[in-house]
Amino acid sequence: MPVAFRGGATVLRLSLVSPSMTRLRFALLNASHEGANTRRNFRRELAADLVEFNATDGQLPDHTEFDGIIVTGSRSSVYWDEPWIPPLIEYIADAAADGVPILGVCYGHQALAEALGGRVAGMDEFEIGYNTVRHRGDELFTDVSEEFTVFTTHGDTVVDLPPGATLLAENDYGVHAFRKGHCWGVQFHPEYDVRTAREVTEGKRDRIGDARVDAVLAEISSERYADACEAKSIFDNFAAYARRLKTERSAGTATAD
Repeated sequence: MPVAFRGGATVLRLSLVSPSMTRLRFALLNASHEGANTRRNFRRELAADLVEFNATDGQLPDHTEFDGIIVTGSRSSVYWDEPWIPPLIEYIADAAADGVPILGVCYGHQALAEALGGRVAGMDEFEIGYNTVRHRGDELFTDVSEEFTVFTTHGDTVVDLPPGATLLAENDYGVHAFRKGHCWGVQFHPEYDVRTAREVTEGKRDRIGDARVDAVLAEISSERYADACEAKSIFDNFAAYARRLKTERSAGTATAD
């Protein structure tokens, strides 16, 4: 049976056999303005069927019936006056209230913070390149070392966590991960491959200058990428959480019936 969403496209609903046997179905809220790298990266990393919505064109689901939701990065700031941003924040808040597992990445992390009552502001210094982040322990970081390498690129940061949220990871630039209920935000980019890291860095010349861009580009290598691959475990950990939650809820519904 078809499932409609704002924007006119449809996907087919698959018949369910068992929550532990069926493939997960995630909404990918793509805020990246250009979708090629973002689409490729998330489809590679996530063990789920992704239903993509171009958030920057105002395309959002008209329901929250997903096993999970991924909110991507963006070149926009959550506090900019752009017409697509308030509906996205509102949808994230609604999905969180409905108990849907959410993973926000970079801009998605900041949008999630705003949706849950936190605050985002500009930074004094832009963070970009392969950097070290420290986490404090959480199931999202299973199999990730306490200090780990990730690619980062952002000029905004979460300055006030949402009420009731737990700080999970940070470095000298600020908050790099938090959790509230079934929702996680990560400031870094575990999905980036070498191609994306280079293209995104090259696009920052007007903002941070040629010298810094060239220095970051010189450090982007297959070896540094391999170091950062450890953090990709968070995608499997998020999917495992979504799978477990789906199974528990289905069992609870069956018991109630």
